Amino acid sequence: MNAPLLGTTNTGKTILVTGAGGCIGSALVQSLVAGNPRFLILLDHSEQNLHEINTQLAAAGKSSNTAILGDILDASLMTEIFDRYRPQTIYHAAAFKHVPLMESNPIAAVRNNALGTWELARAAARFGAERLLMISTDKAVNPRSVMGASKRVAELALLCMSDSNAGTTNTKMNAVRLGNVLGSHGSVGPLFQQQIQRGGPVTVTHPEASRYFLMLSETVELIMAAAAIDDSGSIFIPKMCEPVKILDFATRMIQKAGLETPRDIEIALTGLRPGDKLEEELLYADEALQPSSDERLYRAIGPKCNEQVLDASLQNISESVRDRNLAALIAALCRLVPEYQPSETLLALIPGFS
Repeated sequence: MNAPLLGTTNTGKTILVTGAGGCIGSALVQSLVAGNPRFLILLDHSEQNLHEINTQLAAAGKSSNTAILGDILDASLMTEIFDRYRPQTIYHAAAFKHVPLMESNPIAAVRNNALGTWELARAAARFGAERLLMISTDKAVNPRSVMGASKRVAELALLCMSDSNAGTTNTKMNAVRLGNVLGSHGSVGPLFQQQIQRGGPVTVTHPEASRYFLMLSETVELIMAAAAIDDSGSIFIPKMCEPVKILDFATRMIQKAGLETPRDIEIALTGLRPGDKLEEELLYADEALQPSSDERLYRAIGPKCNEQVLDASLQNISESVRDRNLAALIAALCRLVPEYQPSETLLALIPGFS
């Protein structure tokens, strides 16, 4: 790990972590505390999650932090946070991530993931923050889910705002695209563990479905490394191992428990869920990989959205969310992310769609 850069990024800095009570956010906070920041601002809209991470820090004798219950789309709150604390580094981990649930709640997904990131980035630029790193997802590449499309919009917003030619901001804005994080809430690892403990069946969507997997500790290290790179307007991609078939992963977990399938526990194939893909991708076809200053991360170099086009699109998306006009929202998403293919489940939510 490039220790000097990590020190420059976090030691003695005022740091804002959004989604600080989530699985990745809380693990990130614990790692940041060990790096001796000047002050930590923990922001989350889940009271319970925020309470838990705040209690953990208090029990460890860490007092140079504040816990704020709120939403990144609360403009008055965000102005208050930036004006009062002047965060220098922002780790943006707040996101709605459960794919099938977001297919049933597309307006909430876009509001939180896309518009929330846009508003956070604008606040960071307005108050002169040094850097902002968003945790993105492989589901943002050629998205089949509204969650993935919303994260792609967030990526485009950061890339456009940080374009040095546009002169929009001096804040370094980047994203890091990650695969599935084992141990995080909603990931298959804890689900399979629960199913095994209950005696099965273990549910797998499709025999050919595969995913990129990361350990939580590895995820935090990659996030910290990406934030330390002195770059702007980049999407970082970790040097991943080959994707793993979920069926093989389930079989290994059953064997690790000292059991066999189908003798002891059955594996049930349930079919792909709304918004699911058989395989995830980390790179667009028009993105080129370049080495970064950290050997564990590549830079994905691709076309950036025109600033005027992006602003107009985000205004349309914002108006559609405000009016709860799902048809207009999906149309606006497809114009900005033309590779997005909405699921039949989502389209069925539009009045009059058949």
